[in-house]
Amino acid sequence: MKNMIGNINKAFDHRVRLGIMSVLMVNDYADFKTLKEFLGATDGNIASHTKALEKEEYIAVEKSFIDRRPNTRYLATEKGKKAFRDHLDALEKLLSPPTDLDRKK
Repeated sequence: MKNMIGNINKAFDHRVRLGIMSVLMVNDYADFKTLKEFLGATDGNIASHTKALEKEEYIAVEKSFIDRRPNTRYLATEKGKKAFRDHLDALEKLLSPPTDLDRKK
């Protein structure tokens, strides 16, 4: 039997990162305040976890000013979208009962 957890991506092993990517997969973008409110996380949590996802190049960061106030918004990159879909596929396979073909591998 092959390694069942080998395709689970460690970049998404924390609930805040999982939440950030989930939000960005179904929205074009989300700003810092929206992520903070939606996920119920602190400023520090959002900042550190977005930084980790940015380092992996799974999200892009856009900084701008709206009415002279700084605004930071995040977007999932194509690399990030693919990595997240692969991660979800790996979780689904882990949760699915093995088929006869899987047992023969």
